[in-house]
Amino acid sequence: MSISLLDVYERLLAHYGHQSWWPGDSPLEIMVGAILTQNTSWKNVEKAIVNLKEEGLFDPFKLQETPLEELAEIIRPAGYYRLKAKRLQNLMRYVVEVHHGDLDAMFACSVHSLREDLLALNGIGPETADAILLYAGNLPSFVVDTYTARVLKRHGWIDQEADYHQIQDLFVSQLPEDVALFNEYHALLVRVGNAHCRKTPKCESCPLCDLLPPGGIEEGF
Repeated sequence: MSISLLDVYERLLAHYGHQSWWPGDSPLEIMVGAILTQNTSWKNVEKAIVNLKEEGLFDPFKLQETPLEELAEIIRPAGYYRLKAKRLQNLMRYVVEVHHGDLDAMFACSVHSLREDLLALNGIGPETADAILLYAGNLPSFVVDTYTARVLKRHGWIDQEADYHQIQDLFVSQLPEDVALFNEYHALLVRVGNAHCRKTPKCESCPLCDLLPPGGIEEGF
């Protein structure tokens, strides 16, 4: 790379400012949001979260005990609602059975062991697990999403074939282990990705435009 990832962060922060992400009134709400946001927009997630609040279900025990079909209907606005209801209950069952519903105890575990536990749950992949650790648990686990991969690959900062963990390792190797930094950086990458680094790129006025390779956008992503 001709520029460090820390310099990229400073450029994005100067352009967009602080993002105040992830929205949520509690660690539990953030965990629920991490499941519901899979393959949908945050606007749809917000509707489902409002429904859960109106039903008084923001409690690990209540979420686990609610009949699956009932829970699915409540979170219907988030899309794939039957699948997400199962995934949400898988997560809540883990919280209840392993940590007795105590999120403070859960997030007091080591990052590595907790991440392995989360990844073992059906429906939780690396991005969801890391989002839960970083945003709900305030633990240093860098989140990689489609926008992150796209920004790096289009700028030629990492191999086109790099997978989730290779991208994550690149960030971890160049950044100080700082929860606030990881949090803000991911949010800024989402912001620039949503504004400019879409499937069809909109490079004009992008704060990273001048960092593209001399031949233009790297093909294939």
